[in-house]
Amino acid sequence: MNDILPIVLSILAAVLVIGALIPVLIKTRRNITRYPETRDANDPEVRSGGGTAVDDSTGTIELGTPGGAGPDVVDTTTVPDDAAGLETIPVETPLPVAGRLTRLRERLVRSNNIMGKGLLALLSSDRIDESVWDEVEETLLLADLGTEPTMQLVDALRERVKVLGTRTPEHVKAMLREELIKLVDPTMDRSLNVERHADKPAVMMVVGVNGVGKTTTVGKLARVLVAEDKDVLLGAADTFRAAAAEQLATWGQRVGVPTVKSDIDGADPASVAYEAVKAGIEQEVDVVMIDTAGRLQNKVGLMDELGKVKRVVEKLAEVDEVLLVLDATTGQNGLNQARVFSEVVNITGIVLTKLDGTAKGGIVVAIQRALGVPVKLVGLGEGADDLAPFDTESFVDALLN
Repeated sequence: MNDILPIVLSILAAVLVIGALIPVLIKTRRNITRYPETRDANDPEVRSGGGTAVDDSTGTIELGTPGGAGPDVVDTTTVPDDAAGLETIPVETPLPVAGRLTRLRERLVRSNNIMGKGLLALLSSDRIDESVWDEVEETLLLADLGTEPTMQLVDALRERVKVLGTRTPEHVKAMLREELIKLVDPTMDRSLNVERHADKPAVMMVVGVNGVGKTTTVGKLARVLVAEDKDVLLGAADTFRAAAAEQLATWGQRVGVPTVKSDIDGADPASVAYEAVKAGIEQEVDVVMIDTAGRLQNKVGLMDELGKVKRVVEKLAEVDEVLLVLDATTGQNGLNQARVFSEVVNITGIVLTKLDGTAKGGIVVAIQRALGVPVKLVGLGEGADDLAPFDTESFVDALLN
């Protein structure tokens, strides 16, 4: 009996120790730890506003504390044990980019073939007189091609029709295809600058007015990059639109991509962008994508804001890509938005959303002519994977089929 007593006491002691440790371990696992601020407090453009919070349960990195914790404060906030109200978002596997191109081309054929079929019918007429050329010109203008590109295309077609003489539908289609491809310009570099540098990630800013699907486009583009095996981090620098940061974080969670955002309404966008790039450097990611605000009510304010975001980010890393998101259904009105943004930052590429439905295919040419930069990505629907790299020949073939 005396031999058994020490064993029993040892077992009881072990049970008590384990029982005491379990709550501590659970609490530690569920903590959201706010780390000390590391930004340069002497830099007037990088506003100090609390620490960086990493939530392991959502992959979201939050900046600042509601109480305005200073640079030297480490605040620990515990997630309640009852997490029944928290939404669990499963991680999805994005579709391969190659598969999207085929599907998007088919959708483009269905929605944008009025322009191509109209031109084919007109140019296949037995007799092409001035009234036919007027209709060709009108068809191109209605397709949002723009005045200058329309005149250029009509002149080229006139010359080729004279030389061609007899015209079969096949000849006309081949002629139109060649001239449209020239107009869309296959020589433009449509690749995304998303290759990681030796010691820093590639940095991409995404700009555009509110309502064009900018934040959604950032989320969809993150899926494109993840499908290409890129390690991505998102920065929610649109701090003025309600729920923009949460929307972006949700997109990130769907593909396992972390999001840096502020938990303070109206926080300094440049500060959020700075922290996103800093986190990207520390975590050695391939690409940091920064979503920005898009208010156009005050052009001067927008210029100052976007310019500041870019300057502050470049204290840490070069901005490799600035994508402008435009709604294709706005037609020529979208060109005015494009010009405003091109005055603010150096636009390197266009993302054209909603290129289905009422959108006109000619807007691709008009926008490229107006800005001198290529359309790099197109969106053709509401689906999460309805965004794909723009391909000149596929686009023209879709117009003519």
